[in-house]
Amino acid sequence: MSTVKHPLEPLTAEEVRSAVATLKDAGRVSPTTRFVSISLEEPQKALVHAGDRTAFDRKALAVLFDNATNSCYEATLALAERKVLAWKHVPGAQPTMTIDEQVECEQAVLASPEFRAALKKQYGVEDVSLVMVDIWSAGNYGKPEESARRLARPLCFLRSDPTDNGYARPIEGIRPIVDLNEMKVIRVEEYGHWPLPPQPGNYAADRGPNPRTDIKRLEITQPDGPSFQVDGFQVTWQNWSFVIGFNAREGLTLHHLRYTDGGRERSILHRASLTEMVVPYGDPTPTQFRKNAFDVGEYGMGMCANSLTLGCDCVGHIRYFDAHLVTSRGEPLTITNAICMHEEDAGTLWKHTDRRLPDRPEVRRSRRLIVSSVSTVENYEYGFFWSLYQDGNIQLEVRLTGILSLGTTHPGEKSEYGTMIAPQLYAPVHQHFFNVRLDFALDGVNNSVQRVDVVPDEPGPANPHGNAFRARSTTLETEKQARDHLKLETARTWRVVNPNVLNAVGDPVGYKLLPMDNSLPMASTDAWWRRRAGFVNYHVWVTPFDASERFAAGDYPNQSTGSDGLVKWTERDRPIANTDVVFWYTFGHTHIPRPEDYPVMPTATIGFLLKPNGFFTMNPANDLPPPTKVTAKGTCCH
Repeated sequence: MSTVKHPLEPLTAEEVRSAVATLKDAGRVSPTTRFVSISLEEPQKALVHAGDRTAFDRKALAVLFDNATNSCYEATLALAERKVLAWKHVPGAQPTMTIDEQVECEQAVLASPEFRAALKKQYGVEDVSLVMVDIWSAGNYGKPEESARRLARPLCFLRSDPTDNGYARPIEGIRPIVDLNEMKVIRVEEYGHWPLPPQPGNYAADRGPNPRTDIKRLEITQPDGPSFQVDGFQVTWQNWSFVIGFNAREGLTLHHLRYTDGGRERSILHRASLTEMVVPYGDPTPTQFRKNAFDVGEYGMGMCANSLTLGCDCVGHIRYFDAHLVTSRGEPLTITNAICMHEEDAGTLWKHTDRRLPDRPEVRRSRRLIVSSVSTVENYEYGFFWSLYQDGNIQLEVRLTGILSLGTTHPGEKSEYGTMIAPQLYAPVHQHFFNVRLDFALDGVNNSVQRVDVVPDEPGPANPHGNAFRARSTTLETEKQARDHLKLETARTWRVVNPNVLNAVGDPVGYKLLPMDNSLPMASTDAWWRRRAGFVNYHVWVTPFDASERFAAGDYPNQSTGSDGLVKWTERDRPIANTDVVFWYTFGHTHIPRPEDYPVMPTATIGFLLKPNGFFTMNPANDLPPPTKVTAKGTCCH
């Protein structure tokens, strides 16, 4: 019997174990089968929005891969009945690489006679115990083997000792190619010899610079406890209520996001998720040009999630949530504290001082609820921070940190396609593109999307002083019309509205997307990685809801030939006005590395804000109580 209380809560550990047992009992698992993922098969929207969320059947979706036949399979399972409802072979698909394959791939490289011979020839090294191997997908560059075999093209590094920062010493000229089905090195590509960079790049507290001693304690306390309530994975916080989700591929997801307005529960988002990301590098040299990681579809953001720790990753009164996943051999895998939730002071929310009453200013401080998760994908760390605010704002911040993916130069040389960050060590220029899927349900399922441009009026009798400008909204009717970019010249934004529900002034209720930092892709449209990452072609896409359309680059981007996902779906040019729509937003960060990004990068932040735009009658935070005033001596004054 399931213990979950909402149909969108993620799978429990017991449900994962039951799914594995069901597949084994049904004869669907052989000694060469890998479990790629087991996640919740989400119920239909109608069930979730019907009101009665206690009676529902739990289902799971399993992705499996058979190394012996190089075959991918999908299975739908009824958990209570322990029954396989559907079984499908997915021809030509290479699913996400598993964490077990990372470990086994490194062992295969270190055991390879060809790799050992190349290492000895180039560096005189026979002991491979200090070699570090990052798995890296092979991608697809049009070679037959890339469509016929499950491949990895690892990047290798040589530590100076077991606790050294391995990334500081790339083995530039050696690239082992690994068949992950056979788990062996099929060849070693050599591109010449580069001496190892001479300087260490350690960052750990016991090996880096002496820690500062002039930092005083900063404590965050909530003596009355937090303002949120938790029931399983359901959360209520002030006027907000929602469900936290998590799965191996997307990582952290938010579901059934609602706001209680004047005693009435109003729906805003049905589902919000990271669907894909890609990190293309701009260095065309033979050892670097293949670096373009699809971190969601190739590695799994959830599988790479950290176990977060109090005082380090999260500060204050914290509520943690565990993630229940599965290893590739069907063993339970629990990532403890995979999700962190806490409240945070967010500065001034609103303030006004009446000039007639200068000693009686009205001010309210902002508080936000943050739900976060952090994933380590090889050298990079990605933090995903969803914030809810008291004024109805919803924000996603993606925080990028970790270690640069580095290359080696010959002594005295510099790279045109990167920044020297230490002697003989450079960081190639690169970009990070993220795509987020926002399944809106503003006061109901049928919504529309408007493109909003600010335009000046032409000079003339109606604009005699030349100062006139206005916001012009265009309701998007079809998928192709919706494909678009940001436009600084018109301060372009997008508004999702419900044309069937009018606000107090007679306009459709709505929410507006306000972008933060963004970029356009620098690579040619013919670049191999762009064929697989067509979602970077536009910042905004809109599609009619289809439960099977969840990933911007398609279900299986690993080693794919491309032309899947949003690029394929939107060619149908389906109608999108006043229907169940999904809003997809692509945002990118162009990283020109600095020496200050080494050996570990300070965090860079990108993302977006969803802001109520006619959704409420007035400022929904107008009813906040005033803060307690405190004098310099710490006593209250009234």
